[in-house]
Amino acid sequence: MRLALSYRNEKDKEQVAQWFAEQGREQPLFLKLDVTDRARFAAVAQEAFDHFGEVHVLVNNAGVSVFGPTDEATYDDFDWIMGVNFGGVVNGIVSFLPKLKASQGRRHVVNIASMAAFLPGPQAGIYTASKFAVRGLTESLRYNLAPHGIGCSLCCPALTRTNAWTSALKRPDGFGQSGFGEADADELAQFGTAFDAGMDPREVGDKILAGMTAQKALILTHPEHGPDFAEIYEASLAALPDEEAPPERLKIEELRREAMRKAEQGVAMSLGDLT
Repeated sequence: MRLALSYRNEKDKEQVAQWFAEQGREQPLFLKLDVTDRARFAAVAQEAFDHFGEVHVLVNNAGVSVFGPTDEATYDDFDWIMGVNFGGVVNGIVSFLPKLKASQGRRHVVNIASMAAFLPGPQAGIYTASKFAVRGLTESLRYNLAPHGIGCSLCCPALTRTNAWTSALKRPDGFGQSGFGEADADELAQFGTAFDAGMDPREVGDKILAGMTAQKALILTHPEHGPDFAEIYEASLAALPDEEAPPERLKIEELRREAMRKAEQGVAMSLGDLT
């Protein structure tokens, strides 16, 4: 693969460029981008397409990891976190999908969410909402892209050795009114020690590439969450009413399941297929 990588911080860009040089690999096409800037995102998509002639893979990965009690959150808290974590994915999709559709060969979209797309937490209400949103969007988008021969995967990593914990220190001035209070650098640094135990990002990347190759709808990278999924499964089944559903509703749900199966096989479905 030849890479186009977006960045915001010049120092981060320099470090990445140095790594590629040390590895003897071709330098990526570096594109400065704030993922909430729709006009710039559109320009970046066109620049990448013009540079390479085609675009085959889109990975939406940018996000901010900011925590605090949801009941005290302000509009700025919601707008910033949702704008980056969900809005950034939306902007990537709207900007790049026409380029993927105009290209040939194997093509794929990977949206990076988080295990928070399945596991909420008391300090992560907005972050969780953003990741649930990415999950729902991606699982639905997969059916829309199949008829175009474009694969689509949702990736939900858990703890990874990154500097994501510094997000709260990079809050834009335009979203300065936070209900979470001013970020405490020392407290965040202590929280950041947990990331030192995280999975190597290269291992996460290798697992994403393997999942893409296998055309997996869901790519899970961390094995330690089996108990969580078992609890979700058992709680979900237990919450279902113990009663018979009427035949007419059963028919509608079977039509929905059949439409999903056909869509995954590449058949374009419409609302008429659901009744």
